[in-house]
Amino acid sequence: MAKYRGKQKILEQVKIEGIAAEGKCIARVNEQVVFIEKVAPGDVVDVRITRKKPNFIEATPVKFHTYSEDRVEPFCQHFGTCGGCKWQHIPYDIQLKYKHQQVVDNLERIAKIDLPEISTIRGSENIRFYRNKLEYTFSNWRWLTRDEIESGDEIDRRGLGFHIPGSFDKVLDIDNCYHQPDPSNAIRNAVKDYCRENDFPFYDLKKKTGSLRNLVVRNSVKNEWMVIVQFALEEDRNLDLLEFVKTKFPQITSLQYVINSKANETFHDLEVKVYHGEPYITEEMEGIEFRVGPKSFYQTNAAQAYELYKVARDFADLQGNEVVFDLYTGTGTIANFVAKQARKVIGLEYVEAAIEDAKVNSEINGITNTEFYAGDMKDSLDDDFLSRHEKPDIIITDPPRAGMHQDVVNMLLKIEAEKIVYVSCNPATQARDLALLDIKYKVTKVQPVDMFPQTHHVENVILLELKK
Repeated sequence: MAKYRGKQKILEQVKIEGIAAEGKCIARVNEQVVFIEKVAPGDVVDVRITRKKPNFIEATPVKFHTYSEDRVEPFCQHFGTCGGCKWQHIPYDIQLKYKHQQVVDNLERIAKIDLPEISTIRGSENIRFYRNKLEYTFSNWRWLTRDEIESGDEIDRRGLGFHIPGSFDKVLDIDNCYHQPDPSNAIRNAVKDYCRENDFPFYDLKKKTGSLRNLVVRNSVKNEWMVIVQFALEEDRNLDLLEFVKTKFPQITSLQYVINSKANETFHDLEVKVYHGEPYITEEMEGIEFRVGPKSFYQTNAAQAYELYKVARDFADLQGNEVVFDLYTGTGTIANFVAKQARKVIGLEYVEAAIEDAKVNSEINGITNTEFYAGDMKDSLDDDFLSRHEKPDIIITDPPRAGMHQDVVNMLLKIEAEKIVYVSCNPATQARDLALLDIKYKVTKVQPVDMFPQTHHVENVILLELKK
């Protein structure tokens, strides 16, 4: 039943039924759908309505009457405030169940096409410390926890951590993060302590003042480490901080910095300078090495990326004489990974710097049957491009979350490659594209892969074969 308390509407004794899109849980009250965060299927809670629409309600829990038997104790002290790892309170086997169901629901409800049996989702061997890249933000006016507010103590507001969800100017100071293995936490905390002790001005995200802006920590399967410090101002003492990091953590392979006076933290259009070591770290997959620079994209769960790419390669079932188009190739990871099994692989990608990385990755591995081209996919994959290259036997496509542009889908229908292997980080937009491709293609294999334990995100690989 619904009950008003002051001006806030409270729904009492709401039974959480399952998990819906974007990781929110779902309940039904008086035949109306309610989406609720920070709960688990099986919980019975009172919730406060935060948003009401004709077709649904959004709410947040205010009181728990019964906790689900499927709950576990979150392992991170920052759970519930930090925007990451929102499913820590749900056992991993149940996370996988709901991720698998998310793929099924999207394909059935959005694509509405004939489907084969969907393979059981491939879970991640590591459910903590699986990321190889974290980005932290400095703030001179960090978010305070309830305990800090209620303590009445004078508090140092300088912090280094993650943005609070939905608040660009709110940063949660992170003490310990379970995303990345050691020495990631040690590096972040040492940098923070050094900068506090030496009165470095932490950045003010509203006023755009201060010097310390951002800290990036990357690592690879070869246990190489990259640290990038982003400053707003060019100052002599910046080098003092870098020297401290170099001395404190001799295992760092690449120590770099960037001066960014822009309004945002992105530095893809800025020069990144090497203070110590190499300008890159090296990833490795089946003996193939990939150089990862400060601006390079590489899958953030390297071990599970290997599983994902093996699925894509298995679906392609290359015999050695095929021409492969690798769309949205990025730094050519998939292209180089499958090149040994193909006659030729042609990669196409929007970001020109990524294409240069892809070429380097082929070169350092002695791979000579790849070609890479930069350009907007919807404009570059056209009749002229096709006239200059052999018709592909197989197309591998790994688009961003928005999926493929209608023009790209139309071109795939025109090309009529025998197979399309569609790798997606968003099963909803993938399902939309499959409905369009259904005119000429039949889905014959579906394999979900979990790349991000403790979150609702799921990857999915689909094999489409040209209808005879």
